[in-house]
Amino acid sequence: MQEHDSTTPGAATATAAPLSRNRTAVGRGIGLFALWVVLMPSAAIGDIVVGVSASAFATWASLRLLPPATGRVRFIALLALLPRFAWQSLRAGIDVARRAFAPTMPLAPGVVAYRTGFPRGQARNNFATITSLMPGSLPAGDGPDAIEFHCLDTTQPVAEQLAEEERRLARALVPGRGHG
Repeated sequence: MQEHDSTTPGAATATAAPLSRNRTAVGRGIGLFALWVVLMPSAAIGDIVVGVSASAFATWASLRLLPPATGRVRFIALLALLPRFAWQSLRAGIDVARRAFAPTMPLAPGVVAYRTGFPRGQARNNFATITSLMPGSLPAGDGPDAIEFHCLDTTQPVAEQLAEEERRLARALVPGRGHG
């Protein structure tokens, strides 16, 4: 198994001032109620009462399961990653199809342990999700110090590609304190 230390500047040291718990609760509550409004069959007073109650409970649960101090997202920077994300998805699909139709392609499967600068939590999970669309690699394990990636070809510069993705994502995700 190969191992790589991330040297992403600022990824591990990025500290965000925790958002106000009340501000976070209001934002989540509004979002959850808006989802309820979209899903409910009518605008009857009973439906609205149930929606407010369900949204309040869901907000309480979300604050317990994902406290505001676990990080935040810079939405404009995240939206800027969308074209790259779509391109990586397309490349990954083409790569898998090419390998499926050319079974004689030389492969060097293995596991690469990548030490990310993101602490365990939402930012690290998002990093693993986005990098799962890199051609030929798939997150297969998450230890306290590193994410293990199963790779179809370990002769490729997998760690360097992961470091580049982490650098880009670090602009959009501000990790908070780690958990897990």
